[in-house]
Amino acid sequence: MTTKEACDQEFYTALEGRGISRRTFLGFCASVAVALGLSEAYAPKIAQAIAEESVIGGKSGNLAPAIWLEQASCTGCTESLAQVTEPDVATIVLELLSLNYCETLSAAAGYSMEEARKQTIAAGGYILLVEGAPMEGWNNNALRIAEETGVDILVETAKNAAAVIAVGSCAVDGGWQASGANPAGATGVTAILKKYGVDKPIINLPACPCNPEWIVAVIVDYLLLGTLPELDEKNEPSLIFGQPIHENCPRRGHFENGEFVYQYGTVEEKKGYCLYPLGCKGPTVKSNCPIVRWNDGVSWCVESGAPCIGCCDANPAMTGHNWVDQNAPFQQRFRWFGETGHHYTMPVLAASVTGVLAVLIGAHGVGMKLTGRTDGGADFEDMPEYEKKKLAKAGKLPADETKDSKGGDE
Repeated sequence: MTTKEACDQEFYTALEGRGISRRTFLGFCASVAVALGLSEAYAPKIAQAIAEESVIGGKSGNLAPAIWLEQASCTGCTESLAQVTEPDVATIVLELLSLNYCETLSAAAGYSMEEARKQTIAAGGYILLVEGAPMEGWNNNALRIAEETGVDILVETAKNAAAVIAVGSCAVDGGWQASGANPAGATGVTAILKKYGVDKPIINLPACPCNPEWIVAVIVDYLLLGTLPELDEKNEPSLIFGQPIHENCPRRGHFENGEFVYQYGTVEEKKGYCLYPLGCKGPTVKSNCPIVRWNDGVSWCVESGAPCIGCCDANPAMTGHNWVDQNAPFQQRFRWFGETGHHYTMPVLAASVTGVLAVLIGAHGVGMKLTGRTDGGADFEDMPEYEKKKLAKAGKLPADETKDSKGGDE
């Protein structure tokens, strides 16, 4: 048996011991290829790389280390990843990747957990995944973990990381935590690391929660190639967030034909018409949700009958007034607008502008009256000669008006 065959046998035996067949694993590799924007034909290459070439399967006991930090969150992104069934992404990544620290999934707690994080930081070279929004409120004391502030833990852990992955919209720009008044000072990972001078590669994966296929694809891509995927101006993978959802939506044909759902429970809804009037944000939000989908590729929001609420619409450069504020109310077309702590819907904004214009026009009229500019009117200009000639020729001018025109008649 060759070295390659022995490595393959050892790897697939380990998978089967976890209840994962070779066929299931190849299906997982195909989904990773799709998430990376590649053809499913790349699945065998990805499988080979994971089994033989990467630190995941290359050497027993030499697994790629990772730290998963929780900031202010509902742990929805962790749940999204850990409860995937077929393929078992949680097993592939969280067991074959050495997850040295994760408050939600780790069996250990207290001192031993924090010690594991400290030891991993000292060794360096790990991947840092951050879920949830850092909190700056009350001198960073809005969030405290193990007698330290969440901000201090994030900054300390990021300094020695090989790469940082902000998992979910809360980690990217504050998400739900930063919406509204935001008294706890929720913000994004990028903003915190920039503020404290931590210069590390950052990959932003927005959504609420983040699709587990995206997390796995980015981790595998980084481990296999040793480089970050192609990122856009918001440090989001271009292959995942490069196209509007509307471009790949199965209801787009109905949009083009002007066939819409205006109310739930109607014939139009049963026919699967476009949900744009019910608040679908698909034309403006970029993501490959229609391609990768959710729940092991079974479905996604629009396919299940709900409009896209724009949870992938995050901006790490602007905390506050993010997708939660801008896209609410979620099932109406009107968006929120505004800055400096105030925001308005389009009807309120339109009514306000109309009211201001009405006041200005009224004030102008009053001013004209007070200054006497409307009294007596103005002298009208004499009728132009060519008009007089034209009317005189037609016999429509009074005699006294035609005196100056008769001599010039043709």
